[in-house]
Amino acid sequence: MNARAAIEYTLHADGLTLRAGLRTLLDDFTQTFHPGEVWCIAGPNGAGKTTLISTLAGLLHPAKGHVELDGRRVNEWPLARLAQRRALMPQASHDAFSASVLDIVLLNRFPHLAGWGWERDEDRAAAHDALDTLGLADFASRDVLSLSGGERQRVALAAVLCQDAPLLLLDEPLAHLDLHHQIDCLEALNTWTRGAGRTVMFSCHDLNLARRFATHALLLEGNGVAHAGPVRDVLTPSLASRAFGYPLVLIRDGDDEALIPATRPLARTDPA
Repeated sequence: MNARAAIEYTLHADGLTLRAGLRTLLDDFTQTFHPGEVWCIAGPNGAGKTTLISTLAGLLHPAKGHVELDGRRVNEWPLARLAQRRALMPQASHDAFSASVLDIVLLNRFPHLAGWGWERDEDRAAAHDALDTLGLADFASRDVLSLSGGERQRVALAAVLCQDAPLLLLDEPLAHLDLHHQIDCLEALNTWTRGAGRTVMFSCHDLNLARRFATHALLLEGNGVAHAGPVRDVLTPSLASRAFGYPLVLIRDGDDEALIPATRPLARTDPA
C-alpha cells in the first residue's frame, strides 16, 4: 500500500489540547479514526464533547495541536470541498421559517451543486433515500415547524446522511428520541458505515447504547484526561465511574451486559 492510500479517508487528531477558559478539557490527545469505525464520544456535562466535535469539524481552533483529514490539515481545506468530505450535525436545529421537510433535507446537498445551484434529480433522490432510511418517507411534504422535537431530530440526521460525506460528526443525535427511534437511528448509522471509506463519530449519554452499537469509544473526563479504544475496553465500570464521579457496575444476563449505578449504602442517621 502506498503512502497516499494509507492516509486516505482518515481523521487524525495530533497533540490536540482543548481549553475552556482556564480549564483544560483535553490535553495532548493523539488518535486516528479509521473508515468502518463508529466512535461514541462520552463524558459528563462540560467535559468537552461539543468542543471536540466542533474542533474535529474545523469550526474551532485548538489551544495546541491540529486536526488532519486525509493527511491535510482541516483548516487548509477549501470550504466547499470540506463540506463534501465531512458533515456536522449540531445539538439543536433552529427553524426560522416554514419549509417542507424535503426542502430542509435538500439544503445539505448544497456542497454538491454546480452552475446555478438548482437541485438535480439525483439530489432529490438522495434526499428521499435519506428520509426513507430513517422511516420519514411520509414526512417529505410536512412543514418542518409542525414537527415534534424528536421528529425534527430525525430530519436533521436525514439531512446529514443526504450530504453524502464520508465522515459524520454528530453532536447528541439521539436527543429527544424515544428508545425505539434511538435504536433505529443507530442501526441506520451502522449500516451506512459499511459503505466504502465511511466513519461516524457521535456524542451520547447512554453508555449502554454506545456499548451495543459503537465499535470504539472516546471517554472524556473533562480534566485533560481521555481514554480511547475499542468500546468494551473504554466504557468499563472503573473508567466510567471515574469519569462520571459515581460508582457503576456491570451486570450480565446471558450475552447481554449493562452498566448501572451501584447501590450505595444509606448514610447512618441518629434515631429520632
